[in-house]
Amino acid sequence: MIELEATVEVLVAYHDCDPAGVVWHGNYLRYFDKARCVLLDKINYGYIEMEKAGHVWPVIDANVRYLKTVGFDEKIQVTARLEEYEYRLKLSYQVHNSAGALVTKGMTVQVAVNKETEEMCMGSPRVLFERLGIEYV
Repeated sequence: MIELEATVEVLVAYHDCDPAGVVWHGNYLRYFDKARCVLLDKINYGYIEMEKAGHVWPVIDANVRYLKTVGFDEKIQVTARLEEYEYRLKLSYQVHNSAGALVTKGMTVQVAVNKETEEMCMGSPRVLFERLGIEYV
């Protein structure tokens, strides 16, 4: 299995927080997306490249586990890690605060959909394997 991960730093903006002064729960999915985009760019298969290759990759499942709160003006590190790629893209995420404590973790699952026919592919397209440097199965 190929190991691929990417980490981004995010400075929590005021508008990301709820009235209690902590990051609103839905914003973690945006943070996950930032890390996912960096990870996909590492293999030159970001969203623009996906579409050029004839596919879109909608998120079909997401899970977030909140362990500790994060507030305005805190710096967090968000790491995305590729867990599966053969039939779908499954990524895991970890969010750490500036002290290094794990504050949130989660996962997303995406599937390839043919952009022209709008049909879900039964496996990941050949181009993903090529970008990963893996023989197509």
